[in-house]
Order: sequence, then C-alpha cells, then structure tokens
Amino acid sequence: MSTGTMQAGTTAAGDRAEIAERVLKARTSFYWAMRLLPRAKRDAMFAVYAFCRVVDDIADGDLPNERKRTALSDWRGEIDRLYEGRPADPIARALLRPVRDFGLRREDFLAVIDGVEMDARGPIQAPPMAELELYCARVAGAVGRLSVRIFGAPQPAGDRLATELGEAVQLTNLLRDLREDAAVDRLYLPRELLDRFAVPAKPALALDHPGLAGVCAAVAERAERRFAEATATLAGLPRRELKPARIIHAIYHRLLERLRDAGFATAMPVRLGKWEKLRIALGNLR
Repeated sequence: MSTGTMQAGTTAAGDRAEIAERVLKARTSFYWAMRLLPRAKRDAMFAVYAFCRVVDDIADGDLPNERKRTALSDWRGEIDRLYEGRPADPIARALLRPVRDFGLRREDFLAVIDGVEMDARGPIQAPPMAELELYCARVAGAVGRLSVRIFGAPQPAGDRLATELGEAVQLTNLLRDLREDAAVDRLYLPRELLDRFAVPAKPALALDHPGLAGVCAAVAERAERRFAEATATLAGLPRRELKPARIIHAIYHRLLERLRDAGFATAMPVRLGKWEKLRIALGNLR
C-alpha cells in the first residue's frame, strides 16, 4: 500500500470516528435506529446526521443573521464540491462514499440547508400552515429522503414515507420544544390555529394562554394522521431494510403520546429516557 493510500485511509477512519462521536454526544433519538444498521449504512447515516447537525447549529448559533447566511452559503458550496468529488470539510468527505453507494441526491442536502436558513433569517413566529409544511418538508422530509435511500427503500414509496414520517416527527419535536423555542422568541405553531383559538402569536404570551391546549391538540392530531399514513406505507415496504424507520416511528409516536398525556407546554420537559428508547428499538427488531 502506498503512503498516499495509507494517509487517505487514516483520514477517512479519523473522519468516521469524529462523526460517530458527534452523533453519540448529540443524544439524538435517531441514534438507536442508526446504531443497529450494518456498518456501511450506519457510517452513511452518521455522516448525514452530522451534516444536518452542523448546519442546524449554524442557524441556532449566536452569529449575526448575515454571517449565518454566509456560513450556510459556504455549505452550499461544499455540497457542490462534494458532488464534484473534492470536498474539504471532514463531514463532506465522509459523505463521498454514501453519495456514491446509495445515490444520495444533491437537492436533498440543499433542501436541508434551505430549511435551516428559514431559522437563520430571524425567529420564526406563528408561520402560516403552508410555510410550516414547507419548513417540515425541508428540515425533516429531505433528511428522510436521504435516509430511505440508505436504508434501501424502493421508490416512490420510500419518498412518500419520508414525507409522512418526516412531518410527523417534526411536528412532535415542535410540540416537545415549545418552551425551549419560546425562550429564543420562536413559535412554530401555525397562525391559522392560533387565530382559531384566539391565542397571541407572541411566544411569551402564547405559552400560558388557555387556548394553547386546543392549538397543540390540533397539531398533535395532524401529527397522528401523518404517523398513521407512515404506518400504512411501512406495511408495504421490506421489513428488514426499514427497521430503522419503524424504530423512529415508534419512538416519536410514544413521545407524542407522552406529550398529549402531559398536556403540552409543561414546565418540565417531556422526554423519553435512554433505556426506554432502547427497549422500543429492540421491540421493533422482529
């Protein structure tokens, strides 16, 4: 083996180790679904997750909005370099093989960047339903489309699952994080529902309004419908390849049930513990 080949292999191994460490530290619910994959698919999912995490951190960071947009534009350039075969960033380098082996599409990576850029423009507050749907399609649906290609889902059912499950998961996340988002002046609940229940569009005022429960229940009902659609789509897809999607579905559906039982926007965050997530994951291996 030449010195150059050894160096390239060492760099790739180092990139994989760094990315795996990032995923583990993030304590994401997706970890349990990703961890059970064969190594090539697991490495691919870890790299996709690390990409999503780094662009999301730009949008959620402390930089001025103009610098956030510049940093996201730099990532668009890095995605271009990835598809030209010459990425510079360690995360983009780790995506080289997944792009080649699983046919990951440039437009899905760019859609994720477009989604987090919606946050980078300034705090999202009570968006119209159409804008919230677009946001979910970008930050969750696009990630799902990348994921189902790695899992090995046939098309077009795989992309349909990505849309259905992506929106269900994202709506559940938004309900879970209501108070956390309000602390940074964000409110992802749709304006039409706020108007229906006479809830103010300002985050600080909305949280303790008596009509908020009705808004959250309506969002939860929409998420429930999307979970049901995803269940039906999963029934027609190969069980072995789609185990990770079933695990994600089960974990987030359980979280939605917990949120509904707790009454949403509670003072104490509603979370699933590590062992509960593991039990759910193991229960969906059959």
